[in-house]
Amino acid sequence: MGGLKDELLKAIWHAFTALDLDRSGKVSKSQLKVLSHNLCTVLKVPHDPVALEEHFRDDDEGPVSNQGYMPYLNKFILEKVQDNFDKIEFNRMCWTLCVKKNLTKNPLLITEDDAFKVWVIFNFLSEDKYPLIIVPEEGFSIEYLLKKLTEAMGGGWQQEQFEHYRINFDDSKDGLSAWELIELIGNGQFSKGMDRQTVSMAINEVFNELILDVLKQGYMMKKGHKRKNWTERWFVLKPNIISYYVSEDLKDKKGDILLDESCCVESLPDKDGKKCLFLIKCFDKTFEISASDKKKKQEWIQAIHSTIHLLKLGSPPPHKEARQRRKELRRKLLAEQEELERQMKELQAANENKQQELESVRKKLEEAASRAADEEKKRLQTQVELQTRFSTELEREKLIRQQMEEQVAQKSSELEQYLQRVRELEAMYLKLQEALEDERQARQDEETVRKLQARLLEEESSKRAELEKWHLAQQQAIQTTEAEKAELEQQRVMKEQALQEAMAQLEQLELERKQALEQYEGVKKKLEMATNMTKSWKDKVAHHEGLIRLIEPGSKNPHLITNWGPAAFTQAELEEREKSWKEKKTTE
Repeated sequence: MGGLKDELLKAIWHAFTALDLDRSGKVSKSQLKVLSHNLCTVLKVPHDPVALEEHFRDDDEGPVSNQGYMPYLNKFILEKVQDNFDKIEFNRMCWTLCVKKNLTKNPLLITEDDAFKVWVIFNFLSEDKYPLIIVPEEGFSIEYLLKKLTEAMGGGWQQEQFEHYRINFDDSKDGLSAWELIELIGNGQFSKGMDRQTVSMAINEVFNELILDVLKQGYMMKKGHKRKNWTERWFVLKPNIISYYVSEDLKDKKGDILLDESCCVESLPDKDGKKCLFLIKCFDKTFEISASDKKKKQEWIQAIHSTIHLLKLGSPPPHKEARQRRKELRRKLLAEQEELERQMKELQAANENKQQELESVRKKLEEAASRAADEEKKRLQTQVELQTRFSTELEREKLIRQQMEEQVAQKSSELEQYLQRVRELEAMYLKLQEALEDERQARQDEETVRKLQARLLEEESSKRAELEKWHLAQQQAIQTTEAEKAELEQQRVMKEQALQEAMAQLEQLELERKQALEQYEGVKKKLEMATNMTKSWKDKVAHHEGLIRLIEPGSKNPHLITNWGPAAFTQAELEEREKSWKEKKTTE
């Protein structure tokens, strides 16, 4: 029940953060009331509308005001959830609340339904840590998902491409959110050369396996138990059951094949006109099934056999086992990290204790040096006093030599003891010098470590400067591109102006051509009229010439020449007159 509660909280977290518009961690009670009512509805949790209104009253009373929404959610909703609700409907409700706020506006190669399935898969693979992310640097969940999608699309996994993506991931981010994962899959970076339908089918296949526990599905023929007829059914294999339906829409379920460790699957030879046969033996029934081809037959036998084998071992499905391994590895890494932090703290504490001990030794050495200096001062003072005393008693020595020899012997013994004390002090002084030398060496080591840290900081600063330089170069390249774009835009405007001027000249030429054509048509009409008139004139001349010929015999005096006779105009004169008349008409 704890695992189900954790999975439900991931989707509810997305819905809650979508309602938190100003990212303050607070949502109005009216919105929380609607969210709680919808959760109770889709999770099939019994609830009293009147009590719900009381819980979310707009005052400082009630469980929400006193304890906060998270304890309320756990106590009144999640602790009452049973595993009898529609998980897809629940996820769809939470998805509807958060998709419009978070889904990118950039065009994607996947549909919104595919994006919803990627969102559900993200919640399944992400760790129980908020805000929900997947860390690309670790690579477990993202690499696993992308590999599954690539296999479902029938392509080969490009490990180098994924390593390049992981290296170039923005270090300022803690990890990849659900919406960034949707954009990563939707922009086609890891599905180049694949069409939208292939990517959608791959997402649906991975969704069925990871979320719906569908290990395999497809159409096959099944032999009836009573009428012994063969009927096509849509089979769906899950970790402990095979269900078969009329069609792939899963609306009309015809039966189930319950799998346990006593079941087995066997290949059958072709018979009765049916090929690619295999048999599923259960405790009380056997099922004869015919696949569409030998490849599908082998795939189904292998899938069913693997499922029964996992049931015998008591192991979960492969995707859940892989997820559990990833969680255990994640916990192990966190434990190692915590252990490393604990050891660092212990080393730091030990270092501080060592520093305190060194400081205590230094103070003791300083005190010992001070005492030695005082004793040396006393020794010198005593020596001066002795010298003074020896000088004053030197004159008396001659008189009382024997007495002085005894005193000298006594003083010599005292001096020997004093020198022994001085030697002890000198030995202590040498030890003090060694301790001071050790302290100096420790300070040099500390200075070396400090210089190393400074050098590392300087290297980090140089790397940051280099990254800034790359960023500035990229900005300059963008500015250069913008300048080139502006220049091209100016050239395009100039060309458009030149094109408009050429179009204007073309229109002017077209107008002049039309005017010339109209003039030509006018001249042509005038020429046709002149031609018609010329023809008419010729007809008249011919007519008059005929009349002249008819009248000609009437003249009896050959010397009388009239204007109407044949010799009135010569042929050359007639042609000249006709030519001048045509030119006149043409000129008109």
